[in-house]
This record gives sequence, structure tokens and C-alpha cells, in this order.
Amino acid sequence: MKSFFRNVLANIVAILLIGGVFTVFFILMMAVSAAAGDNKTQVKKNSVLTLDMKTNIIDSPTEDQGDLFAFNSPSKNVLVYDAVNAINKAKSDSKIEGISIETDFISAGMTQLDEIRNALQDFRKSGKFVLAYGNTVSQPAYYLGSVADQYYLNPSGGIELKGLGTEVMYMKSFAEKYGIGLEVIRHGKYKAAVEPYMRDDMSDENREQLSTLLTDIWSVNSTKIAASRKISPAQLTMVVDSLYGVIPELTVQHRLADKLLQKSQYDDILKSKLKLKEKDDINRISLSKYIRSYKDDDKSDKNKVAVLYASGAIYNGEGTKDIYAQNFVKDIKKLTDDEDVKAVVLRVNSPGGSANASDEILFELQQLKKKKPLVVSFGDYAASGGYYIAMAADRIYSEQNTITGSIGVFGMIPYAKEMANRNGIYAHGVTTNANSNNFSLINGVSPGTVRVMTKSVEGTYKRFVHFVTQNRKMSYTQIDELGGGRVWSGTRAKQNGLVDELGSLKDALAFAAKKANVKDYSVAEYPKKRSQWEQFFQDFNENEISARFIKNKIGKENYQLFEQITNPKLQSGIIMGMPYTIRLQ
Repeated sequence: MKSFFRNVLANIVAILLIGGVFTVFFILMMAVSAAAGDNKTQVKKNSVLTLDMKTNIIDSPTEDQGDLFAFNSPSKNVLVYDAVNAINKAKSDSKIEGISIETDFISAGMTQLDEIRNALQDFRKSGKFVLAYGNTVSQPAYYLGSVADQYYLNPSGGIELKGLGTEVMYMKSFAEKYGIGLEVIRHGKYKAAVEPYMRDDMSDENREQLSTLLTDIWSVNSTKIAASRKISPAQLTMVVDSLYGVIPELTVQHRLADKLLQKSQYDDILKSKLKLKEKDDINRISLSKYIRSYKDDDKSDKNKVAVLYASGAIYNGEGTKDIYAQNFVKDIKKLTDDEDVKAVVLRVNSPGGSANASDEILFELQQLKKKKPLVVSFGDYAASGGYYIAMAADRIYSEQNTITGSIGVFGMIPYAKEMANRNGIYAHGVTTNANSNNFSLINGVSPGTVRVMTKSVEGTYKRFVHFVTQNRKMSYTQIDELGGGRVWSGTRAKQNGLVDELGSLKDALAFAAKKANVKDYSVAEYPKKRSQWEQFFQDFNENEISARFIKNKIGKENYQLFEQITNPKLQSGIIMGMPYTIRLQ
């Protein structure tokens, strides 16, 4: 028996020692990886800047979440601001001869694609070439690649060009079937964020706003594709309606592509452009590596214009991903007090979230504005709470395809009385006051609570509209007509007076610098990107692992619906939330 315990003890010690060795090894790997990431890439002469399959375009440093164990592979996530700057820099870089777009799929939002596409179009003015090659090409990738001088397609490939569509999943009957109750309180006939829980079909109001929104976005995108490919809008509509992009021969016949080629034949064209011999290798440099070759060279401690990224849903409390009020307010205060920061650009890419957290953030931004210029730039989304926090701005810039507005609020409380009762579960309580048991997971919400929440929703909506009237210099009636939870494209938002200018993040930075009377400045990014070490420990958080697992299984859009029902941080008050997430697919 003693020998048995000695063996067990020896095994435990061995495991601990091995674990310690693994930990040291792991830390060393982290250190080596971090050190490797600091090495700058050397750009060779006669190089081609390449947008490849591994490039992911993101809007904010907070979105740059690496793979937990991908220590030896540099991040392929590229900020859209950095991507645009890289393309602009390549125009005058003697080592870069041209750009090759070699991506069948691209991870990027609508406005991010627009900014990069515009930069590529401007790059062509330099006289350097822009070529594109694809196999089985997604619609977003083709939208980007269509800007090229020539577009080449694999003989057995195809182009997914079908226009824009959206589908909303309705769950009222599902909830009733399984005894799930939802107490919903909203303001605004267009506030469709909770419509999937209230009915089984799409309302006329929601169909109207979605149809207008998709038509606006597709009109912008299809016009650009037609102009780049030198075909009429009517012809492009016929091609898209007929799905001719799927058939390789028809893509050439209808001028979606210039020629059908194998990849090696495309490489021969690049070699010809570069004046290389057949046996020579092409010096391809990816967007991420090219950015690392020069980034931080021109950084200055003084005369900074800060970009404060508000990316993701808005929550109360603390957190590293999305927009958590407590963390975000700290960054705002740092920027307010930093004398080297002469102006701030708030980059909003958010569908909204907690009304309370949005209000807290807006107040601190208003304090910042008293000390230095505050300009706002909209990304893919600036809706509900995302639009609300922009109301401190001196000036608002939006992209044409930004989804914005959604001036409205709602509250939603789920409960499971019928489901519980069907399974023999009942709840009875004792109270000292009329609404002591204001909410129960089994019995739902008390009538008094519903009345108070209704008043709270109405009060929050009036407060929302008040700040919009102050910033947009419009009457309550005017804003109420544009509000009611309705979403608009950036183009319509400009026409309606909800934004000041149609322009990019770069345009917003230029205006902010001009307003601050600074000519030579560097751009600083906030919140700061987390180190690999911080990401590692954050990713090992039990809730974070669970959230990633669920999100991967059901998809990001469905996960947002799941969050609305289950996340206590969204159930703690009134919500300013975006109705839908729409992606180019």
C-alpha cells in the first residue's frame, strides 16, 4: 500500500514538473513570437503588392483577435486605415511596380471594401498596373477586384454576382410552441430589432425600410462595377439577374472578366509586366508585410490626432472586446487630458446596445469636445446607440454604404412560464409591496413593471431625439419622422441631414487636423491593441471560450439574436439596438 502511494505521489510530481517545463516552453514561444513580430520586412525591388486569400480587413484594433496557438504565423488582420495608407504609399514607392488582387473571398465590411476600392482606383492614376485573378469568386471579392485594369478568371471558375438580399428569421410560433414568453416594449414603428419575436412574418414597415436600404447599397455598388468594367447598368442588371457569372465562358462574353487563364498563365502576365525572365520568381509582398515594412517610422509624440475606435456592441461594465462603457470612458478621459492629442476622430462601427452605457459614453465625449475638436467617422454601422454616441461631434462623416440612424429604443424580457408549467414546475411568491417580485424567470414581469418600463422606453426615446435635435439643428418633429427606429444608407442619411459629409476615415482625420490647426501630425490609435500575452489569458476565460464556441456553431448574426435574449448585460435596461446585421454575400 505504501509503495502504491509513493508511485501516485511520484506521478503527481512528474506531472507538475512536466507542466512547469511546458509552461516555460510556452512562455519562451510567446517571447520568440513577439520578438519575431518586431522584425521589419524588407521590400525588394521590382515587387508586386498582393491582396491574397489570407488578408482580413478589420475596422478596429479591438477586432484583431489572433488564434490561441498560432504563435509562429504573423497576423493577417489589417486595419482598413492601414490598408488604404499602404496603397497610397505604394503609388510613389519605387520598389512597388503594381498591385495584384488574388482573392476569391475577402473578410471585410461594406464600407471597408469601398475605402480600399477607392484607394485602388486612385492608385491606377500613378500609371502602375492593377491586375486581378480569381477562381471561384465571392461577390464582395469581385466588387473589389472589378476595379482592376484587367480581370482574369480560371477556366473552371466562376463569379458569384447575384445582387443583395436579406432574410429575417421569425420565431413567434416557435416561442409559443415551447412556452417561451417575451415581454417586449418598443418605440417606433420601424423598430424591427424585436420584430422576429413578435410575429411570424415581415411587417410592411420593415419590408419598406429593408427594400430601400438594399436598393441604395446595391445601386452604389452596381454602378461602380459597371463603370469599371465599361458596361451599361442595364446590361449589368441583365447579367446579374441571369447569374451569368457562374458560367466561365459567359463571364468573358459579358465582360465580367477579360480572359480565362490558369494561375501559372496569370503569373506569366505579371512577369511580363515586371520584365522578368520565365525562370525568375515574382517578388510578391502581402499587404500586412508591406505595412510592417514602414509602420511607426513617422510616429511623433507631439501633435497627434487620435482615432478612438468604437467597434462592436455597447455594454455596461468592463470588457476588452466590443464597447464596454467603463473601459471606453477611461480612454476618452486619457485623450481629453493628453495635451499632445490635438484632436480626436471617433470611428463608429457599432449597431448599438445598452442605452445606459451609450448615454455614459456620450456624456464623456461631450466633455472631451469642450477641450479639443471631436470629429466622427462612420464605418459599416452607426445605428441606435452607435448613432447616439456620435451626437457629441463637431462634424459627422459617413460612407455611402454605412447603415445608420435607427433612432429608437426597446426593452425585452424573456420568461418561461408555459414551458415550466407544462413540465410540472410552478413558482409562487410572497411580497411586501406591489412590485417586489417585478420579474421572475417563471412568472414573467409584473403589470406595474411593464407600465414603468413603457414610460422608461418613451423617456429614453425623447432623450435620444433631444440630443439629435441639438447636434443636427433640426426640430423634434423632423427627427421623429426620420427616427422611429428606421435605418438609412449613408447616402440617404446625408440627404436627410443625419450626417454632414460623405467621406472616409482619412477625410475625417484631415478635417479634425484642420480644425485643430495642425499640419504635421501623427495618428494614434485607441484602444491600444492587446499584446499576445493579454489575448492568451483573455481567451482562456471560461465565458469567452463558451461564447466563441456558440458563435462558431450558429454564426455571428444568429449569435447577436441569442445575446439579446441571454446576455444579462443587455437585459439590465433599455436597449438602443440595430435591427439587422447586413453583409455583402
